[in-house]
Amino acid sequence: MTVYYVNSATGSNYNNGTSESSAFATLSAVESLRLNPGDSVLLAAGSVFNEQFDLKYSGSVSAPITIGSYGIGDAPVIHSSNNGIHGSKASNIVIENIKIADTGANAIYAGSVSNWIVRNIEVSNTGLAGKPGSLNFQSSQNITIENSTLTGVHADGIWMDKVKGIVLVNNTITNSQGSVADAIQLNNSSNILIKDNHLEQTETNSAKGVLVLIRAQDAVVEGNTLIGGGFGLSAQAGTNIAIHDNDISGYGGYSWSYGIGLGDSGDAKNYDISGNYLHDGVYGVLVSAVGNPGYVRENILVHDNVFDDLSSSALKVDRSASGSFYDNIIDSSVSTLTMPAAITIQNTFKIGENKTLEQAQAELDSAAGSTSDVTLASNEPPPATSVGEHVDAPQINSPAPTAVTPAATVSAAVVPKIVAVHDSLKISGDIGSAYHGNLLENDNASNGTVLLRRFGDSAVDKHGLTLTGKYGVIHVESDGDYSYTVDAAKLAGLSGKVSEFFQYKISDGASHIDTDSLSVSINVDAFHSSHASQLLA
Repeated sequence: MTVYYVNSATGSNYNNGTSESSAFATLSAVESLRLNPGDSVLLAAGSVFNEQFDLKYSGSVSAPITIGSYGIGDAPVIHSSNNGIHGSKASNIVIENIKIADTGANAIYAGSVSNWIVRNIEVSNTGLAGKPGSLNFQSSQNITIENSTLTGVHADGIWMDKVKGIVLVNNTITNSQGSVADAIQLNNSSNILIKDNHLEQTETNSAKGVLVLIRAQDAVVEGNTLIGGGFGLSAQAGTNIAIHDNDISGYGGYSWSYGIGLGDSGDAKNYDISGNYLHDGVYGVLVSAVGNPGYVRENILVHDNVFDDLSSSALKVDRSASGSFYDNIIDSSVSTLTMPAAITIQNTFKIGENKTLEQAQAELDSAAGSTSDVTLASNEPPPATSVGEHVDAPQINSPAPTAVTPAATVSAAVVPKIVAVHDSLKISGDIGSAYHGNLLENDNASNGTVLLRRFGDSAVDKHGLTLTGKYGVIHVESDGDYSYTVDAAKLAGLSGKVSEFFQYKISDGASHIDTDSLSVSINVDAFHSSHASQLLA
């Protein structure tokens, strides 16, 4: 197992490349070698390589070939008039801790490979020659992309076709460019996990959407934040698709724009769509098949989701389908259903009991003072699958009956499934730094899961959220941790006590929500006094 070093600034291709002091200067020097299983190619921090890197040899499952970096400083960068990294039939590869930018074509292209891990890489402005600039994998197996950032990619950010075994975890993909660009598109692939990614298409020239699955088999999509685009998640066709606990918002531009849509490009069977928060768009869930009424849409379950701030209905079913829609929470300003009479009379897609946001909140408020117990049955998503673990087919529940009423054992009154408790921050002096707290530590849910969904008027994702208030700036993390920094200039000329309020919304991941607020109270006189003392110190 040999480590080869490459340094574009101090290296030489007359060196043997086996130490930092005898590093190669170019990637082509490495290509002339026969890499063996367990070998590593490390690129020096700060290096810039203006060439495509061709991977010609395979590692083994237990000893992959690794392309990485060494040294302190900016990540090494690969530029190229063609692909950044190209691999064909080279398997068992790890690519990590590098940057690929300003390429003429794909950042990474690989075909007929297996067992690739791409992690902690940065991709920007690829596909400049009018070619796709994606992380592109075709006819391959076991591809993992994690903890990576893609910005301004031309064409789809991640594009795969005929790949068996896909893990996409904790990536950030923003503003993929091109008239038909999506953040992610996976075609004819199977055994898929897409989890905890931030996908955003708010500043793009694309006329499409954010995440597309076409004819997928056995897929789990959970815990992602999808923002913008003409649609959020298009799971156009497939079998055994679980879509859980995603935050999908800001989609629009078309009369038909949807948060989650399915039915086009083939048959759609066994979908479980639950625990999602769909808001700031047109339709919530769309069950359709434009121009293809013969496609089968079978056993489509839509339950325990929250629909808010939609200009049309929470659900639209405009083609023959079987399934059910129940136990969802829908804002009172949002219509529940759009369904033509011809589809309604078929009586194959059942509409069960749903609640408005106002009803759900009223029940929580009413129950908050009760001490009697109740056990309500709930639909729980499948357990999270760790990176690299085989993703089994998601478990799909049987269709709910026409009138869906959760099983219950009631003694007196309902105990709320989730409760947000008011938070307060009292500031009586200038400590010279931010004030800290946590919004969620005093909140609780019966299933043990408390998620911060919104703070102020904005969704909170894994990057957190920063808002400028009346008297200071607050930053909130997705786990509820917050830091509030007083703006002393805004207190100038004031005395006594002032306060401001920030509203937030929590969820238990199963559509049960509650809303409360954080109050910030400042003793202005005491703050001025301690602030003056600090200035004199």
